[in-house]
Amino acid sequence: MGIYLNPGRAGFEQALNSDFYVDKTGIIGYLNSVLNTMEKYVCVTRPRGFGKTLTAEMIGAYYDREAGSRELFAKCLISRDTSGSRGSWDKHLGQFDVIRLVMTDFMRETGSADQILDCLSGKVIAELREAYPGVSYGGRINLHTVMDRICRSTSRKFVIIIDEWDAVFRERPDDIQGQKQYQEFLRCWLKDKAYVALAYMTGILPIRKFGSQSALNMFSEFSMTCPLPMAPYTGFTDEEVRRLCGRYGMDPGEIIAWYGGYSLADWIPVERRRHCREIPGRESKIRICNPFSVIRALRSGKTACYWNDPETETGEALRSYTDRDFAGLKEVVAVLLAGGRVPVDITGFQNDLITFSSRDDILTLLIHLGYLGYDEDTLEVFIPNREVLELFRKSARNGDGTAPFPAGVPM
Repeated sequence: MGIYLNPGRAGFEQALNSDFYVDKTGIIGYLNSVLNTMEKYVCVTRPRGFGKTLTAEMIGAYYDREAGSRELFAKCLISRDTSGSRGSWDKHLGQFDVIRLVMTDFMRETGSADQILDCLSGKVIAELREAYPGVSYGGRINLHTVMDRICRSTSRKFVIIIDEWDAVFRERPDDIQGQKQYQEFLRCWLKDKAYVALAYMTGILPIRKFGSQSALNMFSEFSMTCPLPMAPYTGFTDEEVRRLCGRYGMDPGEIIAWYGGYSLADWIPVERRRHCREIPGRESKIRICNPFSVIRALRSGKTACYWNDPETETGEALRSYTDRDFAGLKEVVAVLLAGGRVPVDITGFQNDLITFSSRDDILTLLIHLGYLGYDEDTLEVFIPNREVLELFRKSARNGDGTAPFPAGVPM
């Protein structure tokens, strides 16, 4: 068991011990269905605080061949999966070497993209060579050749989990060359490699597009604007919130009004598709809440604004986007503050923090950051809940406490 190679089950086990644990092991059923297929590349992006890291730890604990996690998952919902589409629920339990990386860890230790990738490769290679000392690696030592030699020698494949995959783009927004280098590294490491059984990435921003293309086009992306089968698995559903509220004596309507309102388009299983064609939209939406804030409200017994961004003061971060000089942006924010909805075109957004060509790009970024909800049917954005409304009100005030928007907007 290492830091990066087969890191074990400790994180998931701690989550299971929490009073507020909500079982999301159903995601494993989907991942098992794409394991060792052309669809084995999965990228799930959600706002900060929506449980992405916990899900990544859970996935690692399931596949890790050294974790010994059977008794943990035997108590979870995945063990009741009788669909049988890819065999029994435990067919792939503990069957792989897992490499789990948290990209922010490498960025704290290094500076340039070169240094980040060298540090990452060096540390993972060291653990791989220690775990497989009998493999002949030849003279060309890099990450993908080492993993290829291990796979060829032992027939073992890898599940690769990259948490906060987009840290390079968020923390080095102006380093375009470094971002391209990073994506090219991931492409060379992961794409069309026999040693990859599954590649799972999670972050806030979807995969960066340079122009109209992405070097990582092998990934299926499941974001706030296109969640599909990942809709129920990152964030608390309204039903899950109601169960928690019943346990802790809180009003579910109030909790959902404060922290919910994100409406995500779920995928439609084959058996429901004819029904959904007859009644468009029926049973194809899932509403989710921000788990970070829900848990804090349940723990304290008090609804309030718990939104937390450790990298920057949240109100100022929001203002830095809504103050951009795009025609009509301030008027749009005024409509949103008044409870209205605004049409948005999400197709031009380049999935970074600096390349904006219109107000629609700003609004699309705010969807991915969790500041706005998105209605796929009407192609509109809206402020999803009271917590986010408080953030907008805070960011919209001038330094003297006055509002820069038209009269009539509730402040």
